[in-house]
Amino acid sequence: MTLAELMARAGEVCEFCGAGDRLGGVELPPAGALLLCAQCRGDRPAPDDHWRCLEGAAWSQEPVVQWAVWRRLGSLDAAWAGEVRDNMVLLPEVEGWINLPSAVEHRDAHGALLAAGDTVVLVKDLVVKGANFTAKRGTAVRGIALVPDNGGQIEGRVEGQRIVILTEFVKKK
Repeated sequence: MTLAELMARAGEVCEFCGAGDRLGGVELPPAGALLLCAQCRGDRPAPDDHWRCLEGAAWSQEPVVQWAVWRRLGSLDAAWAGEVRDNMVLLPEVEGWINLPSAVEHRDAHGALLAAGDTVVLVKDLVVKGANFTAKRGTAVRGIALVPDNGGQIEGRVEGQRIVILTEFVKKK
């Protein structure tokens, strides 16, 4: 789908939060593409309360938007996000995508299979580039998200920062 088609479908606003600036298309296999602002894409840091916009976006009738909201809610640590995700009324095709087996397996340092939403523990100190801190060994990372096209990477929140972590440096809790 072209950017012009996305803009027309979304009414020239972010399909998560409704912002109208710095919009860009994001491809989300197998669903397609959606239009997001810089904060919702992760290009700019977003305050935690920014993600409350997902409560409204969860009611979208666009399958790709529902899929993206369901995935993003699963990556948030807040209790409200889990409640919203649990109470979503998903379109049939979105339910099918949720139950699709992943073509890429994510395994921890000891070979245990990882799934979205798992809690992992860091097995070594990790210097976080660009954030000026070191994630210490033993730090728990809750509600991980799997990088769909790379079995060696997961995403999680450490010290309030959303970071990509190599699976070789974590163990499933």
